[in-house]
Amino acid sequence: MHEMSIAEGILDIALDYAQKNDAKRVAEVGLIIGEMSGVVTESLELSWRMLVKGTVAEGAQLKIKHTPLVGRCTKCGKTFHIEHYNFWCPECKDGVLQLESGRELKVEYLEVD
Repeated sequence: MHEMSIAEGILDIALDYAQKNDAKRVAEVGLIIGEMSGVVTESLELSWRMLVKGTVAEGAQLKIKHTPLVGRCTKCGKTFHIEHYNFWCPECKDGVLQLESGRELKVEYLEVD
């Protein structure tokens, strides 16, 4: 379950930020998670709830924004949602593309008191 190590990394970021800003509590953590990141949201949330116990982040909510897997064909320029990991351009049928979004996994914001 790699979500536990991801949750640990998020908690490290939140606690470091809280300490540097003399915050008494972490209220909310905003995340951006791409469709191709491989993160199981439910497992991440469960790991988070277990890890924050006894810290200034106890009770903090994870607010998750999911980003779709989007590619742009380098041949014809069409931008499209990649479904079922089908990376072929629906317009020109070329297989060379640039990923525009969908691989993100980052902390977007922190709310502290």
